[in-house]
Amino acid sequence: MSVKPITPTLSPSQAAELVKNHYNLTPSELRYLPSFEDQNIYIAAVEGGEYVLKMINSEDSKDPILFELQTYAMNFLHENGLPTQTVLKTTTGHDMILKDIDCGDGLQKCLVRLLTYLPGIPISKAPLSPCLLYEVGQTAARVDNILREMEHPQLDKLQRDNFKWSLSNVPILEKYIHVLDGDPLQEVVMSVLHQYKATVANRHHSFRKCLIHGDLNDLNVLVQAHESRGYRVSGIIDFGDMNFGCYVYELAITIMYMMHLHPNPIEVAGPVLAGWESVFPLNAAERDCLFWLVLSRICQQLVLCLSISKCYPENKEYLLRLSKSSTLILHKLYATGKEQVEKVWFHTAAQFNDGK
Repeated sequence: MSVKPITPTLSPSQAAELVKNHYNLTPSELRYLPSFEDQNIYIAAVEGGEYVLKMINSEDSKDPILFELQTYAMNFLHENGLPTQTVLKTTTGHDMILKDIDCGDGLQKCLVRLLTYLPGIPISKAPLSPCLLYEVGQTAARVDNILREMEHPQLDKLQRDNFKWSLSNVPILEKYIHVLDGDPLQEVVMSVLHQYKATVANRHHSFRKCLIHGDLNDLNVLVQAHESRGYRVSGIIDFGDMNFGCYVYELAITIMYMMHLHPNPIEVAGPVLAGWESVFPLNAAERDCLFWLVLSRICQQLVLCLSISKCYPENKEYLLRLSKSSTLILHKLYATGKEQVEKVWFHTAAQFNDGK
Protein backbone atom coordinates (compact mmCIF):
# COMPACT_ATOMS: atom_id res chain seq x y z
CA MET A 1 0.00 0.00 0.00
CA SER A 2 1.42 3.39 -0.97
CA VAL A 3 2.14 5.96 1.73
CA LYS A 4 -0.03 9.07 1.66
CA PRO A 5 2.22 12.08 1.03
CA ILE A 6 2.20 14.88 3.59
CA THR A 7 1.78 18.33 2.07
CA PRO A 8 3.90 21.18 3.48
CA THR A 9 1.91 23.95 5.17
CA LEU A 10 4.28 26.89 5.53
CA SER A 11 2.80 30.05 7.00
CA PRO A 12 3.57 33.37 5.27
CA SER A 13 6.08 34.27 8.00
CA GLN A 14 7.85 30.90 7.66
CA ALA A 15 8.00 31.28 3.88
CA ALA A 16 9.40 34.81 4.21
CA GLU A 17 12.07 33.60 6.62
CA LEU A 18 13.05 30.70 4.34
CA VAL A 19 13.41 32.98 1.32
CA LYS A 20 15.42 35.51 3.34
CA ASN A 21 17.78 32.89 4.78
CA HIS A 22 18.41 30.85 1.63
CA TYR A 23 17.94 33.32 -1.23
CA ASN A 24 18.75 36.69 0.35
CA LEU A 25 15.39 38.06 -0.77
CA THR A 26 12.82 40.01 1.22
CA PRO A 27 9.21 39.31 0.19
CA SER A 28 6.99 42.35 -0.32
CA GLU A 29 4.00 40.17 -1.26
CA LEU A 30 3.12 36.51 -0.69
CA ARG A 31 0.06 34.58 -1.84
CA TYR A 32 -0.79 30.89 -2.09
CA LEU A 33 -1.15 29.28 -5.53
CA PRO A 34 -3.18 26.14 -6.45
CA SER A 35 -1.52 22.77 -5.94
CA PHE A 36 -2.51 19.22 -5.16
CA GLU A 37 0.15 17.53 -3.01
CA ASP A 38 2.78 20.28 -2.91
CA GLN A 39 2.68 23.86 -1.64
CA ASN A 40 3.22 26.78 -4.02
CA ILE A 41 3.60 30.38 -2.86
CA TYR A 42 3.88 33.44 -5.11
CA ILE A 43 6.53 35.87 -3.90
CA ALA A 44 7.33 39.39 -5.07
CA ALA A 45 10.70 40.55 -3.70
CA VAL A 46 11.63 44.00 -2.42
CA GLU A 47 14.89 43.59 -4.32
CA GLY A 48 12.94 43.05 -7.55
CA GLY A 49 11.63 39.98 -9.34
CA GLU A 50 8.68 37.62 -8.96
CA TYR A 51 9.05 33.99 -7.93
CA VAL A 52 7.22 30.81 -6.97
CA LEU A 53 8.41 29.09 -3.82
CA LYS A 54 7.65 25.40 -4.36
CA MET A 55 7.73 22.97 -1.44
CA ILE A 56 7.51 19.31 -2.50
CA ASN A 57 5.45 16.84 -0.46
CA SER A 58 7.17 14.45 1.94
CA GLU A 59 6.98 11.33 -0.27
CA ASP A 60 8.13 12.87 -3.55
CA SER A 61 10.93 14.63 -1.69
CA LYS A 62 12.53 11.21 -1.17
CA ASP A 63 13.40 11.15 -4.89
CA PRO A 64 15.52 14.28 -5.50
CA ILE A 65 16.90 12.98 -8.84
CA LEU A 66 13.43 13.32 -10.38
CA PHE A 67 13.36 17.02 -9.46
CA GLU A 68 16.91 17.52 -10.60
CA LEU A 69 15.80 16.22 -14.01
CA GLN A 70 12.73 18.47 -14.06
CA THR A 71 14.91 21.48 -13.24
CA TYR A 72 17.40 20.49 -15.93
CA ALA A 73 14.61 20.09 -18.51
CA MET A 74 13.09 23.48 -17.70
CA ASN A 75 16.47 25.16 -18.05
CA PHE A 76 17.17 23.28 -21.30
CA LEU A 77 13.85 24.34 -22.83
CA HIS A 78 14.34 27.92 -21.66
CA GLU A 79 17.77 28.04 -23.29
CA ASN A 80 16.13 26.84 -26.51
CA GLY A 81 13.53 29.58 -26.61
CA LEU A 82 10.56 28.00 -24.79
CA PRO A 83 8.74 30.02 -22.10
CA THR A 84 9.52 27.86 -19.07
CA GLN A 85 10.46 28.67 -15.50
CA THR A 86 14.06 28.58 -14.36
CA VAL A 87 15.42 27.94 -10.88
CA LEU A 88 17.04 30.58 -8.69
CA LYS A 89 20.08 29.16 -6.95
CA THR A 90 20.41 29.40 -3.17
CA THR A 91 23.05 31.55 -1.51
CA THR A 92 25.20 28.38 -1.39
CA GLY A 93 24.79 27.76 -5.13
CA HIS A 94 22.26 24.90 -5.06
CA ASP A 95 19.19 24.42 -7.26
CA MET A 96 17.18 22.97 -4.39
CA ILE A 97 17.48 22.30 -0.69
CA LEU A 98 16.07 19.66 1.66
CA LYS A 99 14.42 21.32 4.65
CA ASP A 100 12.77 20.07 7.80
CA ILE A 101 9.31 21.65 7.53
CA ASP A 102 6.45 21.47 10.01
CA CYS A 103 3.60 19.95 7.99
CA GLY A 104 1.09 19.94 10.85
CA ASP A 105 2.11 16.42 11.88
CA GLY A 106 5.65 17.01 13.06
CA LEU A 107 8.71 17.87 11.00
CA GLN A 108 9.01 16.37 7.52
CA LYS A 109 11.90 16.56 5.09
CA CYS A 110 10.73 18.45 2.01
CA LEU A 111 12.56 19.62 -1.11
CA VAL A 112 12.38 23.35 -1.75
CA ARG A 113 12.95 25.25 -5.01
CA LEU A 114 12.50 28.90 -5.90
CA LEU A 115 11.32 29.26 -9.50
CA THR A 116 10.96 32.34 -11.66
CA TYR A 117 7.38 33.50 -12.04
CA LEU A 118 6.06 33.55 -15.58
CA PRO A 119 3.69 36.32 -16.70
CA GLY A 120 0.18 35.55 -17.87
CA ILE A 121 -2.96 33.76 -16.79
CA PRO A 122 -4.00 30.10 -17.05
CA ILE A 123 -5.46 29.38 -20.48
CA SER A 124 -8.71 28.40 -18.73
CA LYS A 125 -9.29 32.12 -17.99
CA ALA A 126 -8.71 33.36 -21.55
CA PRO A 127 -11.04 33.30 -24.57
CA LEU A 128 -10.06 30.44 -26.88
CA SER A 129 -9.53 31.17 -30.53
CA PRO A 130 -8.46 28.83 -33.35
CA CYS A 131 -5.16 30.75 -33.55
CA LEU A 132 -4.48 30.25 -29.84
CA LEU A 133 -5.32 26.54 -30.08
CA TYR A 134 -2.98 26.26 -33.07
CA GLU A 135 -0.20 27.84 -31.01
CA VAL A 136 -0.89 25.48 -28.10
CA GLY A 137 -0.49 22.47 -30.41
CA GLN A 138 2.62 23.95 -31.99
CA THR A 139 4.17 24.74 -28.59
CA ALA A 140 3.45 21.22 -27.29
CA ALA A 141 5.23 19.72 -30.31
CA ARG A 142 8.16 22.14 -29.92
CA VAL A 143 8.56 21.10 -26.26
CA ASP A 144 8.88 17.42 -27.17
CA ASN A 145 11.01 18.12 -30.23
CA ILE A 146 13.55 20.04 -28.12
CA LEU A 147 13.46 17.52 -25.25
CA ARG A 148 14.63 14.74 -27.59
CA GLU A 149 17.99 16.57 -27.80
CA MET A 150 18.39 16.75 -24.02
CA GLU A 151 21.17 14.68 -22.46
CA HIS A 152 21.62 13.88 -18.78
CA PRO A 153 23.36 10.96 -17.01
CA GLN A 154 20.18 10.14 -15.04
CA LEU A 155 17.74 10.39 -17.96
CA ASP A 156 16.66 6.74 -17.59
CA LYS A 157 14.97 7.77 -14.34
CA LEU A 158 12.20 9.26 -16.49
CA GLN A 159 11.19 5.89 -17.97
CA ARG A 160 8.63 5.65 -15.14
CA ASP A 161 7.16 2.38 -16.45
CA ASN A 162 4.68 2.14 -13.57
CA PHE A 163 3.44 5.74 -13.85
CA LYS A 164 -0.35 5.32 -13.74
CA TRP A 165 -1.00 8.52 -15.73
CA SER A 166 0.99 7.25 -18.72
CA LEU A 167 -1.12 6.47 -21.77
CA SER A 168 0.88 3.25 -22.02
CA ASN A 169 -0.79 2.13 -18.78
CA VAL A 170 -4.46 2.71 -19.59
CA PRO A 171 -5.41 -0.95 -18.82
CA ILE A 172 -4.62 -0.45 -15.11
CA LEU A 173 -7.82 1.63 -14.92
CA GLU A 174 -9.59 -1.71 -14.54
CA LYS A 175 -8.22 -1.83 -10.97
CA TYR A 176 -10.02 1.43 -10.16
CA ILE A 177 -13.19 1.06 -12.25
CA HIS A 178 -15.19 0.16 -9.14
CA VAL A 179 -15.34 3.89 -8.26
CA LEU A 180 -17.95 4.10 -11.05
CA ASP A 181 -20.13 1.27 -9.72
CA GLY A 182 -23.76 2.22 -10.26
CA ASP A 183 -22.83 4.99 -12.70
CA PRO A 184 -23.94 4.49 -16.33
CA LEU A 185 -20.61 6.02 -17.33
CA GLN A 186 -18.88 2.80 -16.26
CA GLU A 187 -20.12 1.00 -19.36
CA VAL A 188 -18.66 3.67 -21.67
CA VAL A 189 -15.31 3.61 -19.85
CA MET A 190 -15.16 -0.19 -20.09
CA SER A 191 -15.88 0.02 -23.82
CA VAL A 192 -13.06 2.55 -24.29
CA LEU A 193 -10.68 0.27 -22.38
CA HIS A 194 -11.68 -2.58 -24.68
CA GLN A 195 -10.99 -0.45 -27.76
CA TYR A 196 -7.63 0.60 -26.31
CA LYS A 197 -6.56 -3.02 -25.87
CA ALA A 198 -7.95 -4.07 -29.25
CA THR A 199 -6.70 -1.11 -31.28
CA VAL A 200 -4.10 1.08 -29.58
CA ALA A 201 -2.07 -1.62 -27.85
CA ASN A 202 -1.61 -3.48 -31.13
CA ARG A 203 -0.21 -0.39 -32.86
CA HIS A 204 1.92 0.92 -30.03
CA HIS A 205 5.09 -0.36 -31.70
CA SER A 206 4.51 2.16 -34.52
CA PHE A 207 4.31 5.19 -32.22
CA ARG A 208 7.43 7.36 -32.12
CA LYS A 209 8.88 7.42 -28.60
CA CYS A 210 10.11 10.55 -26.84
CA LEU A 211 10.31 12.46 -23.58
CA ILE A 212 7.04 14.33 -23.00
CA HIS A 213 5.78 17.02 -20.62
CA GLY A 214 2.73 14.81 -20.05
CA ASP A 215 0.35 17.30 -18.43
CA LEU A 216 -0.42 20.34 -20.59
CA ASN A 217 -3.68 20.98 -18.80
CA ASP A 218 -5.87 24.04 -18.25
CA LEU A 219 -3.63 25.33 -15.45
CA ASN A 220 -0.20 24.45 -16.86
CA VAL A 221 -0.45 26.48 -20.08
CA LEU A 222 -0.19 30.24 -19.43
CA VAL A 223 -1.27 32.90 -21.90
CA GLN A 224 -0.91 36.66 -22.18
CA ALA A 225 -2.88 39.28 -24.09
CA HIS A 226 -1.28 40.29 -27.40
CA GLU A 227 -2.14 43.54 -29.19
CA SER A 228 -2.67 42.00 -32.63
CA ARG A 229 -3.33 38.30 -31.98
CA GLY A 230 -5.68 38.11 -29.01
CA TYR A 231 -3.83 35.85 -26.59
CA ARG A 232 -0.46 34.13 -27.02
CA VAL A 233 1.17 31.30 -25.05
CA SER A 234 3.41 32.88 -22.39
CA GLY A 235 4.39 29.91 -20.26
CA ILE A 236 4.56 26.14 -19.82
CA ILE A 237 4.76 25.10 -16.18
CA ASP A 238 4.71 22.02 -13.93
CA PHE A 239 6.97 19.25 -15.24
CA GLY A 240 5.91 16.80 -12.51
CA ASP A 241 4.44 14.28 -15.00
CA MET A 242 7.40 14.36 -17.41
CA ASN A 243 8.14 10.83 -18.63
CA PHE A 244 9.25 8.79 -21.61
CA GLY A 245 6.12 8.27 -23.67
CA CYS A 246 5.19 8.91 -27.29
CA TYR A 247 4.67 12.05 -29.34
CA VAL A 248 1.04 11.15 -29.98
CA TYR A 249 0.44 10.86 -26.21
CA GLU A 250 1.40 14.50 -25.74
CA LEU A 251 -0.95 15.52 -28.53
CA ALA A 252 -3.85 13.44 -27.16
CA ILE A 253 -3.36 14.83 -23.64
CA THR A 254 -3.22 18.42 -24.93
CA ILE A 255 -6.36 17.99 -27.06
CA MET A 256 -8.22 16.43 -24.15
CA TYR A 257 -7.50 19.31 -21.78
CA MET A 258 -8.23 22.01 -24.35
CA MET A 259 -11.65 20.40 -24.97
CA HIS A 260 -12.70 21.38 -21.45
CA LEU A 261 -12.34 25.05 -22.31
CA HIS A 262 -14.61 25.18 -25.36
CA PRO A 263 -18.41 25.01 -25.73
CA ASN A 264 -18.01 22.77 -28.80
CA PRO A 265 -15.27 20.34 -27.71
CA ILE A 266 -15.20 18.33 -30.95
CA GLU A 267 -14.04 21.46 -32.81
CA VAL A 268 -10.99 21.95 -30.58
CA ALA A 269 -8.77 19.18 -31.94
CA GLY A 270 -8.50 20.52 -35.50
CA PRO A 271 -6.48 23.69 -34.75
CA VAL A 272 -4.41 21.89 -32.06
CA LEU A 273 -3.62 19.09 -34.51
CA ALA A 274 -2.74 21.60 -37.25
CA GLY A 275 -0.33 23.38 -34.90
CA TRP A 276 1.20 20.09 -33.81
CA GLU A 277 1.70 18.84 -37.37
CA SER A 278 3.37 22.11 -38.39
CA VAL A 279 6.26 20.78 -36.27
CA PHE A 280 5.80 17.03 -36.19
CA PRO A 281 3.37 15.32 -38.62
CA LEU A 282 1.69 12.15 -37.35
CA ASN A 283 2.33 8.81 -39.00
CA ALA A 284 -0.54 6.52 -40.06
CA ALA A 285 -0.69 4.53 -36.81
CA GLU A 286 -0.60 7.63 -34.62
CA ARG A 287 -3.33 9.28 -36.69
CA ASP A 288 -5.53 6.16 -36.56
CA CYS A 289 -5.22 5.84 -32.77
CA LEU A 290 -5.59 9.51 -31.81
CA PHE A 291 -9.35 9.28 -31.22
CA TRP A 292 -9.06 6.37 -28.79
CA LEU A 293 -6.06 7.94 -27.05
CA VAL A 294 -8.05 11.13 -26.40
CA LEU A 295 -10.95 9.10 -25.01
CA SER A 296 -8.54 7.01 -22.95
CA ARG A 297 -7.09 10.16 -21.39
CA ILE A 298 -10.59 11.35 -20.50
CA CYS A 299 -11.17 7.99 -18.81
CA GLN A 300 -7.89 8.31 -16.90
CA GLN A 301 -8.84 11.78 -15.74
CA LEU A 302 -12.29 10.67 -14.61
CA VAL A 303 -11.41 7.39 -12.92
CA LEU A 304 -8.06 8.26 -11.33
CA CYS A 305 -9.18 11.65 -10.02
CA LEU A 306 -12.33 10.12 -8.54
CA SER A 307 -10.26 7.39 -6.90
CA ILE A 308 -7.69 9.85 -5.54
CA SER A 309 -10.43 12.14 -4.21
CA LYS A 310 -11.59 9.32 -1.91
CA CYS A 311 -8.18 9.49 -0.19
CA TYR A 312 -7.98 13.30 -0.27
CA PRO A 313 -11.47 14.60 0.55
CA GLU A 314 -9.95 17.95 1.51
CA ASN A 315 -8.81 18.38 -2.12
CA LYS A 316 -11.99 17.05 -3.71
CA GLU A 317 -12.95 20.35 -5.36
CA TYR A 318 -9.53 20.67 -7.05
CA LEU A 319 -9.36 17.01 -8.10
CA LEU A 320 -12.87 16.85 -9.53
CA ARG A 321 -12.94 20.31 -11.13
CA LEU A 322 -13.05 18.74 -14.63
CA SER A 323 -15.22 15.71 -13.86
CA LYS A 324 -18.54 17.15 -14.99
CA SER A 325 -17.18 18.40 -18.32
CA SER A 326 -15.16 15.19 -18.78
CA THR A 327 -18.35 13.14 -18.45
CA LEU A 328 -20.17 15.28 -21.02
CA ILE A 329 -17.24 15.25 -23.46
CA LEU A 330 -16.74 11.49 -23.17
CA HIS A 331 -20.43 10.83 -23.85
CA LYS A 332 -20.45 13.24 -26.81
CA LEU A 333 -17.30 11.81 -28.46
CA TYR A 334 -18.36 8.21 -27.87
CA ALA A 335 -21.88 8.76 -29.18
CA THR A 336 -20.66 10.66 -32.27
CA GLY A 337 -18.19 7.89 -33.08
CA LYS A 338 -14.63 7.69 -34.35
CA GLU A 339 -15.38 8.18 -38.04
CA GLN A 340 -17.46 11.33 -37.67
CA VAL A 341 -15.20 12.90 -35.04
CA GLU A 342 -12.07 12.24 -37.10
CA LYS A 343 -13.75 13.77 -40.15
CA VAL A 344 -14.17 17.03 -38.22
CA TRP A 345 -10.67 16.89 -36.69
CA PHE A 346 -8.68 16.12 -39.82
CA HIS A 347 -10.77 18.27 -42.17
CA THR A 348 -10.42 21.29 -39.86
CA ALA A 349 -6.67 20.69 -39.47
CA ALA A 350 -6.22 20.46 -43.25
CA GLN A 351 -8.23 23.65 -43.81
CA PHE A 352 -6.24 25.44 -41.13
CA ASN A 353 -2.90 24.49 -42.64
CA ASP A 354 -4.10 25.32 -46.18
CA GLY A 355 -4.87 28.82 -44.94
CA LYS A 356 -1.43 29.30 -43.43
